[in-house]
Amino acid sequence: MWAIMLMTSQVVTSNKQNALLREKRHNRSFTRLLRLAQRFELAAFGMVFFSVILFCTIFAPLLSPYDPEKIDALSRLQSPNLVHPFGTDNSGRDILARVLYGGRPILSTGFISVISAMSIGVAIGVMTGYQRGWLDELLMRLMDVMLSFPSVLLAILIVAGLGRGQSNAIIAIAFFMIPVFARLARALVLTLVNEDYVLAARALGATDSHIIRSHILPNMIPPIIVQASAMLAIAISTSTALNFLGLGVEPPTPDWGLMVADGQKFIFDAPHIPFFPGLVITLTVLSVNFIGDGLRDHLDPKLRNI
Repeated sequence: MWAIMLMTSQVVTSNKQNALLREKRHNRSFTRLLRLAQRFELAAFGMVFFSVILFCTIFAPLLSPYDPEKIDALSRLQSPNLVHPFGTDNSGRDILARVLYGGRPILSTGFISVISAMSIGVAIGVMTGYQRGWLDELLMRLMDVMLSFPSVLLAILIVAGLGRGQSNAIIAIAFFMIPVFARLARALVLTLVNEDYVLAARALGATDSHIIRSHILPNMIPPIIVQASAMLAIAISTSTALNFLGLGVEPPTPDWGLMVADGQKFIFDAPHIPFFPGLVITLTVLSVNFIGDGLRDHLDPKLRNI
């Protein structure tokens, strides 16, 4: 009798434990789905908004009914209305047209500087990480010195030395991003050179160039892409800051940073002048960051299991 009661209690306890385990697994799966849905929504928002910005920037001549540089003294400082949805600035220029055209110098500077820095930085990181030796020590110490300066301050110093202009802004922004890619690429190479497939390729007599081209570079692509997306947001912000300070493109070229700088003088009388370009800058940087977070979550197997 006691044995039957003991067995019954053990069965009941086991069923309760199994039920609790199933409930925990269900809750964990539900929580994971919520996190994935949240990440997907943010990444989707970033992708859609950034695609819209790119489309509007590329096809600005087709979308804009006004010349962004045409001065109309009779229409100056108009609030948003049906004729001018974003209003006009202190020179009577249509703000919507200038916002559409103003993304061209910002986005082109960001893309070109990131691609340039990524190409140079990855080349330095792969060379130093694979060969090691005195060249590795020399270049990495140089990278440390460059990283010790605040990025915006370093960009300002470079542009101040080279002179204002979009090309010099690209050089300045790419310069301070090179150490980031070089450090990341070197760390990846130091990890990958000890992998079994690399050791096997070396044992079979593969050359260094073949190992780098076929085994190391392909496995570096995901983290490099994630880093590039993060640096693109920084490049856009820095380019805007340089233009705001008057160190980038020159007036009357439409530019978001210049528009905010010009509009700050009328922020109380005509707040719409700096508001719309500032809003576009904020949403653009946020969308790029959301895209980078989505790429990181998708490409990193550790984060996919959270």
